[in-house]
Amino acid sequence: MPEMTHPIAPVDGNDRRLLDQVFPSNWVNPTPKKRYDLVVVGAGTGGLVSAAGAAGLGAQVALVERHAMGGDCLNVGCVPSKALIAAARNWERARQATEFGGPTVTGPGDFGAAMTRLRRLRADLSPVDGVPRLAALGVDVFLGDGAFIGVDRLAVGGVSLRFRRAIIATGARPVAPPIPGLDAIDYYTNESIFSLTQLPARVVVIGGGPIGCELAQAFARLGSSVTLLDHAASILSRDDAEAAAVVRQSLVADGVTIHTGVQIEGVRRDGETIVIALDAAGQATSIPADALLVAAGRAPNVEQLGLDAAGVSIDRSGVVVDDRLRTTNPRIFAVGDVCSRYQFTHAADAQARLALANALFFGRGRHTNLIYPRCTYTAPELAQVGLTADEAATRGIRVDTITVRFDEVDRAILDGESTGFLRIHLRRGSDRIVGITIVGANAGELISEGTLALSRRIGLRRLGRAIHPYPTRSEAYRKAADALNRTRLTPNAKRLLTAWFKWMR
Repeated sequence: MPEMTHPIAPVDGNDRRLLDQVFPSNWVNPTPKKRYDLVVVGAGTGGLVSAAGAAGLGAQVALVERHAMGGDCLNVGCVPSKALIAAARNWERARQATEFGGPTVTGPGDFGAAMTRLRRLRADLSPVDGVPRLAALGVDVFLGDGAFIGVDRLAVGGVSLRFRRAIIATGARPVAPPIPGLDAIDYYTNESIFSLTQLPARVVVIGGGPIGCELAQAFARLGSSVTLLDHAASILSRDDAEAAAVVRQSLVADGVTIHTGVQIEGVRRDGETIVIALDAAGQATSIPADALLVAAGRAPNVEQLGLDAAGVSIDRSGVVVDDRLRTTNPRIFAVGDVCSRYQFTHAADAQARLALANALFFGRGRHTNLIYPRCTYTAPELAQVGLTADEAATRGIRVDTITVRFDEVDRAILDGESTGFLRIHLRRGSDRIVGITIVGANAGELISEGTLALSRRIGLRRLGRAIHPYPTRSEAYRKAADALNRTRLTPNAKRLLTAWFKWMR
């Protein structure tokens, strides 16, 4: 079996359990079939959904993975990060117990125990993505470096896989900005930060996007002194500016020091300390750190795939696809982070389902018709679907905006989590939803109702007629619909109604 690598350095028995599923050392690649209906390259979310879905339909399927089944999401992304965030959230809730009449909680907590839980839960979840399960579904799993050697062939582990169709789902990886001295020191990315067993006293995070904000807040709540740096003028710059400001206020309240609009001049090591040199508004300064987390961008995994031999074109964004997720080789499709600007697990899942139908059954589904919600899992969470007001303006779409603040929603008040708001943008003069922003507790759960409405073109008035249980946060949608209905009560309409009631008396 050829030598391979994986992104997990085993820390304990939990990691060994994980690797037994996603990268079993005793795995022997199967004997290739004469021709496959589908060969999938990459076993992250997009690849797993593609392979399992095709096999379930009766197709002969081969799945090729060079690192670890489950991809980023299971191994170094969604699963471990949300386990860490859950630990940080519960530590913070314990400290807030006195606000609800609870006991006073003191002490630093046990970071090692929180990380052990993370690794245990990751291992517990791994069988769903593991080699044994996929093999049991009828998928031929090949562990090794795969590369196309023709328009309908892929080589892996010394054998050739011939295919009728193929899907590239190799994902993306973190990349570091060109900061002088960065390549000379050890720093963390999301691929390595979850290997920590001891809490760093001082953490500097480079990058004010979702990953940077989530982990900055988590480490601050767990007890680190955290500084967040970003060259942009604000954190979460893709999102509604007021919603991003709410998140920023929460991070600061949790102890995160935030410097935006800064230029990082260089990084160096001074003994055991990492020193980050900054230029902030013309003022030179430096920040010491015991751990440096770089969360400032990602790059598609397109290298060493033999794409030239397959006739598959790439650009700066990754594999080039058309609206049906077909590459420049009509036999080969691509899904997920390797080709899409929507770099979310749920986006890769949705694209895989679409590509599968298009590739195997002559489907004509278009990925531009898909509506992708997104969520940043800070406290409060920030979720978005459709357009923000700025994006609507850029497209020349005039909107009316309704905002319901959670300090007007009873359940949010009762839970002590009334920070934030629901904001709905409607096409001017109508109740047609153009976009929704939610910043607040459980925003990621609340956005799904709005996503359904947007994707099925359910207007806000109709959405508001649905009965929402009291007291729940989802009542904010009903309140938004009520606010829209009140706009219909113009002075003329009120005069007519007054006359009507007078006549009826």
